[in-house]
Amino acid sequence: MIAIRADLLDFTAAPRFGSTDMDGVRWRPDHWLLVGSDGRIVGAQADDPGPGWERHDHQGRLLMPGFIDTHVHCPQLDVLASYGTGLLDWLDTYTFPAERRYADPGIAAQGAARFLDALLAHGTTAAVVFPTVHKVSCEALFAAAEQRGMRLIAGKVLMDRHAPDGLRDDVEQAERDCEDLIQRWHGRGRNAYAVTVRFAVTSTPEQLAMAGALGQRHPGVYMQTHVAENQAEVRWVADLFPQARSYLDVYNQHDLLHERSILAHGIWLDAHDRALLRDTGAQIAFCPTSNLFLGSGLFDWQGAIDTGHRVSVATDVGGGTSLSMLRTLAEAYKVQALRGTKLSAWVALHAATRGAAEALGLGTEIGHLDPGAVADVVLWDWSVGAVAQHRDAVACGAVADVPAQPLHARVFAFMTLGDERNVAATYVAGRPVG
Repeated sequence: MIAIRADLLDFTAAPRFGSTDMDGVRWRPDHWLLVGSDGRIVGAQADDPGPGWERHDHQGRLLMPGFIDTHVHCPQLDVLASYGTGLLDWLDTYTFPAERRYADPGIAAQGAARFLDALLAHGTTAAVVFPTVHKVSCEALFAAAEQRGMRLIAGKVLMDRHAPDGLRDDVEQAERDCEDLIQRWHGRGRNAYAVTVRFAVTSTPEQLAMAGALGQRHPGVYMQTHVAENQAEVRWVADLFPQARSYLDVYNQHDLLHERSILAHGIWLDAHDRALLRDTGAQIAFCPTSNLFLGSGLFDWQGAIDTGHRVSVATDVGGGTSLSMLRTLAEAYKVQALRGTKLSAWVALHAATRGAAEALGLGTEIGHLDPGAVADVVLWDWSVGAVAQHRDAVACGAVADVPAQPLHARVFAFMTLGDERNVAATYVAGRPVG
């Protein structure tokens, strides 16, 4: 049993969009988080826990639930920060050649280990992940997650057209591979399977139908894909599926939209699409660094709020430029500012913790510091470096003749200026890792 002393921050409910009020925010400065021998949170208290607890005293540091990255590509660390193309050219030039290498079991295993260790080092303790079309790449990812005790959602990528040699599957073999992976890995440890359609362009109608049928046969599995990321992509989908009302409708027609569906991007959606997301319970994984880096567009979070469909936040590495959710949330603020709205630190951090967990149906397990939750938590230094440290001191009222600012000001500065260098310690199920 361990007790971790820090400033505890999490959420009990969704904060109001555009507000910096403390609604839904749970702030417990200088408290002890108590974690039982089973790796689950027992409770939190201001008083010393007494004998019998292994103390981890991090007074003055910030403790939050580990971040949940709802869309990220394991093999794309190889192409992170690649220069100069839009989405479709970027896939052909950089992504597909890198992914082809993951047919090699050794490369797949090394890549999975590198990727998951990097997530943990950036303060992310759970993720929804794309491996590659190769079955072995998915197996390597699940095995590495099981070894680390991480919560992971993943599945073999489905691509049977418009992809180069070495990255295409076929409907029958892909179905057999998915069935085998579901039987072996779904629900094993903290792994869960996701039917993984690359995007509508790279799957024939027959493969999309197979993917929808898989989800119906196995009602506990997830579905992950991309939607409406880039205008050229949207036009291509319209050409390939002229019978569909929209890009999103392609997935709906193949029974791929439900409460466990995670669709990355969702920039070029209309009101009908947003209502469909709401009514099916699907969520959009907003990927701000990727959208900016590839010039894809600006996601309308306010439109999602107005319609009532769910939004989580994701790094989308390697289209995104960092595995750091703090950097990603800082860019999310800028995207929303360009759209004329303001994203508070509360809404942003909630979407990357409790909000994401609840959208994934994991709200009793992760994303908060409630008793009974798995202790996937991260300790942060409030500031790193002279400039950030000075800014934090100003927020705290530790600078002469400057009054202390509201808590939101301090947390927003932390979110905007922080990154993986602020990570002091990461715990998975109450166990220090890294």
